[in-house]
Amino acid sequence: MALDIIAPPGGFYGPVKRSITIAGHPTSISLEPIFWAALEAAAVEAALPLSALVAAIDHARISAEDPPNLASAIRTWLMATTRR
Repeated sequence: MALDIIAPPGGFYGPVKRSITIAGHPTSISLEPIFWAALEAAAVEAALPLSALVAAIDHARISAEDPPNLASAIRTWLMATTRR
């Protein structure tokens, strides 16, 4: 049985790099537009500025035994929180 895969609404897109300041330091993060939209929605839901939410994810990330890069941590956090 073949799985019929279709493109998501709006199609497939590669990462978009954006600059953000976390913990007083500017950094660039590359995420696909769908992840940027989900991250922005999560910040609104949490009543936090986007930079504060990213800083909280970054803090949790660097506390891990083998921390991934920040973009991977954001994607993982978003998938985990949307599947609850």
